[in-house]
Amino acid sequence: MDHTQLLIIGSGPAGYTAAIYAGRSGLTPVLYEGLQPGGQLTTTTEVENFPGFPEGIDANELMDNLRQQAERFGCEIRSASAVKTDLSAVPYRVWFDDDTEMSADALIICTGASAKYLGLSDEDKYRGQGVSACATCDGFFYRKKTVAVVGGGDTACEEASYLAGLASKVYLIVRKPYLRATQIMQERVLNNPKIEVLFEHNTVGLFGENGVEGAHVVYRKGEADERRYDIAIDGFFLAIGHKPNSDIFRPWVKTDETGYILTEGDSPRTGIPGVFAAGDVADPHYRQAVVAAGSGAKAAIEAERYLASR
Repeated sequence: MDHTQLLIIGSGPAGYTAAIYAGRSGLTPVLYEGLQPGGQLTTTTEVENFPGFPEGIDANELMDNLRQQAERFGCEIRSASAVKTDLSAVPYRVWFDDDTEMSADALIICTGASAKYLGLSDEDKYRGQGVSACATCDGFFYRKKTVAVVGGGDTACEEASYLAGLASKVYLIVRKPYLRATQIMQERVLNNPKIEVLFEHNTVGLFGENGVEGAHVVYRKGEADERRYDIAIDGFFLAIGHKPNSDIFRPWVKTDETGYILTEGDSPRTGIPGVFAAGDVADPHYRQAVVAAGSGAKAAIEAERYLASR
């Protein structure tokens, strides 16, 4: 079993930034990348809202730059996913899917949150080519275009309202005959002339030659008056929720009912000494790369202080 002072699990903006800060502090952390090296940001194309890149930057290039920067400051990066943890006592123990086991004096959890998808094969086919799970990240690319948002809760209404400020038209595709959002969000959507709500609709496919050009939808699927037709769109946004990747930590750390790790106040502390959470796994609100990076820096600073005080 290998041992390290500081173990970082996850390789998105939070994980890599934590590794950069920790490495510069002389902690020589070990970081495990997980199933998706670079995190969810690598599922998009160009990033235009990360500070320091006035012309934007390719998402994979950005994450590769962060990775190289972490390695420059002494972080050892490994390619495996955590499958089991024991946070009952120091040193904390973590098992990985490559049959390795690590112990650590401090741990930073940066495993992110996975967007929920409908399960259509077309979602994978057009991911990064018109399919997105983040309007704030990708909405800019659809100025004066037509887009669709799937979902009926507050998040879907917020995304639709945000996109309506950029796009020429927004379809809000809602499976139920009503919106689940709060009243104020419902009114905002229903009173927006750019938003057309398609109640009792399901998306069953997407089509397009060079990216998304339209969606196959069904009205009242499975009922006697079922009707199938296509809508022309340039972008397809999922807003049906995220699942935080926290399952292996939930026996030890506190989470909300969805699974987001709860931290103490504005800090990354989890309540277990030496265990910190950063990025989307502890953020149900913003889910932005720059916010995740900032929280990774905070977690590394707290980890350094914790280790220095032992």
